[in-house]
Order: sequence, then C-alpha cells, then structure tokens
Amino acid sequence: MSAGDLRFAGYAAIFDRVDRGGDVVRAGAFGDVAAAGVPLLWQHGPASVIGVVESAREDARGLRVIGRVSRASAGGREAAAAIAQGAVDGLSFGYRVKTARGARPRELLALELVEVSVVTHPMQPMARVVAVEG
Repeated sequence: MSAGDLRFAGYAAIFDRVDRGGDVVRAGAFGDVAAAGVPLLWQHGPASVIGVVESAREDARGLRVIGRVSRASAGGREAAAAIAQGAVDGLSFGYRVKTARGARPRELLALELVEVSVVTHPMQPMARVVAVEG
C-alpha cells in the first residue's frame, strides 16, 4: 500500500436479498472469485479507475471485498475524501451472467466479477463500506 492510499472493507453484494433491479444474488454465485486484475471504479465509470480490489471472497453474508483507493489521481482523491468522510459508502459490482434462473426476481447463480465500484446509490441498499483505514 502506498503512503496516502485509503483502504476499506465492505460488501459489494449481499446474498438472498432482492435488489432495486429485481435481481437476487445467491451464495456461491461468485465461486472461487479472484480479485487479481479486478479494477476499483468510482460510480461504475470505466474511465474512473480509482484503485484496486485487494481481495474478494464470499462469506455467509455476501461478497466481502477489501479495496485500496489511490490518491494519485484527482478521481482517487475525490473518492478517498468522500469515503473517509462517510459521504459515500455504497458498493456495487459489474458482472457477466454465467447462469441465472427466473424473471422477477431473477436469481443470479453464477457470475463473473468484472469490477467493483464505490457508488452513491448502490443497487443493493445493504452493499456498503463497513470499515475504513487511512
């Protein structure tokens, strides 16, 4: 971790809760997720990479992530300040569906994790930053 980086832990997905889009992520959907190479974005902006996902793993509650925000860019500084102040604490994730079932709610059974984002309004209201360091 570089001096000046901000680290956080939280949940990018919560299992068995219908989100605002009518989807529900089921336990096991992420499989043996590998965080390596998964970008951390600001508000799902593909041009707004603010850091990296250091770890991502499923636990009984959902997809627990540890992210590191770099203050090297203006976007990273903005995101780090918002997270540190508690002004923005939502988390979300981008994904590709491998296996799903049903329509409303659609059950997401197997997913490929593409990105994790710090967001103002998460699709899953319980997907939040729970701890901040730095």
